[in-house]
Amino acid sequence: MTPRLLYRILAVAEAITWTLLIAGMVLKYAVGVGDWPVAVAGPIHGFVFIAYAITAALIGVNQRWRLPLIVLAVATAVVPYATVPFDLWADRSGRLDGGWRTTPTDDPRDHSRFGRLFRWMLTHVAVLATSLAVLAVVIMAALLVIGPPKLS
Repeated sequence: MTPRLLYRILAVAEAITWTLLIAGMVLKYAVGVGDWPVAVAGPIHGFVFIAYAITAALIGVNQRWRLPLIVLAVATAVVPYATVPFDLWADRSGRLDGGWRTTPTDDPRDHSRFGRLFRWMLTHVAVLATSLAVLAVVIMAALLVIGPPKLS
């Protein structure tokens, strides 16, 4: 799976879960069917939101995006449906071109500790996938423990 395809899948999934969450809120507040639609859609959207943010950061590092662009990619998940136009822009502008950086190049960043660790993780996909899944679960669990924001 290429970085472009992985990013596209998560960007679209994030937009779909926004639809689920918005529909759940309409059912709860406008139709009055109770809390269950948001109770179902909320955690699904939350988990995909976190997975998208992790994926955007991973791909941003792989594609050598500057930090402000990585932050912007992650921030698009906060605005409903913004991940899709960002994905299209990133694709059209060539920011998603290329494969995974599994071999070093002449770029000095490839010879840093982080560069070597990053390449090692990319060549050990099971370790990378497990690590990222655990990270997503830990973040989700922490957010569930903290609870929703209190509006005064």
